[in-house]
Amino acid sequence: MIHVCRKEHFNAAHKLWNPNWSEEKNKEVFGPCSNVNWHGHNFELIVTVKGMPDPETGFVVDLKALSGIIKTLVIDKVDHKNLNMDVEFMLGKMASCENLVVEFWKILEPAINDIVPHGSLYKLTLYETPRNFVEYYGE
Repeated sequence: MIHVCRKEHFNAAHKLWNPNWSEEKNKEVFGPCSNVNWHGHNFELIVTVKGMPDPETGFVVDLKALSGIIKTLVIDKVDHKNLNMDVEFMLGKMASCENLVVEFWKILEPAINDIVPHGSLYKLTLYETPRNFVEYYGE
């Protein structure tokens, strides 16, 4: 089995805030991430597709097509946006990396699987900072 990865980049702001909690509790749990005026990150999204090479092309996935799907379905929707307010699929959800990567999976999985004849979406890795990241393998 071969794993092919594509890395994309986006910038976005968000705030971690539970409206059911007091300001004090939000600050205690989320620290500076609960800043009333938001805060931002330079996110990195790595999309990993697994499969066997197509016998005619030698590709597991056409990376140009994969990049186009990622950019159109995800990056264009989140880049230079406020994840809490501007991104439709995040409305009403805590804008944590954990929730964000799950939403990305829901969007990307069917589109990627349509272009990968001998494989499928395997993993999403979302870097919030160089030291903080999440990985998601689907349900």
